[in-house]
Amino acid sequence: MTKPQKATAPVRSKARRIARELLMIAGFALVLMSARSSLADHYSVPTGSMLPTVQLDDRIVVNKAAYGLHLPFTSTYVTQFDGPRVGDVVVLDSPEEDKVLLKRVVGVPGARVEVREGRIFIDDKLAPVEQRAGELYERLGDALHQVRLTNDGGPDYGPVTIPEGRYLVMGDNRGDSHDGRSFGLVPRETILGRAMGVYWRGGPTWDGL
Repeated sequence: MTKPQKATAPVRSKARRIARELLMIAGFALVLMSARSSLADHYSVPTGSMLPTVQLDDRIVVNKAAYGLHLPFTSTYVTQFDGPRVGDVVVLDSPEEDKVLLKRVVGVPGARVEVREGRIFIDDKLAPVEQRAGELYERLGDALHQVRLTNDGGPDYGPVTIPEGRYLVMGDNRGDSHDGRSFGLVPRETILGRAMGVYWRGGPTWDGL
């Protein structure tokens, strides 16, 4: 009667060990997925709406804790920090389709914003621009970035005074960007995080945003 017990004991011990290892792997995977949902993530850019700042198929790193901490796997904030700020490049849920967008914040709550021929006016002041080596650069907040004003800069917008909890986002490729001028102001909770930089552009690189 004791021989079957001796034979099955190692089998049971091995099964328990495998079960523990599987639980550890599952827990580690859950932590990683939670971190990607709440803290940081990476995205591949599918369109040219942010040219020339971000190019097609670039891969970017996103700080999802830049503006607050989310409940994992949701857009619900546990706590919120300051921002987004004018000039930030952000990822957000599209208000029209089930996809993630990459845009620049050009209008924040309380500001009076207008767009004429792709140029941005904030509180009736034109965002300054400068030419560098034949390229046009615009300053929004602390961000100095390239812009493209093909197709007359795209549709005009406003003037609009932005209400609390809403933001105007646009692409840097102003003449070829489907953005807030078309789909309207976006709620803060749809903004998933701040894009920190491009880490892959046909190979390893780093280009801060």
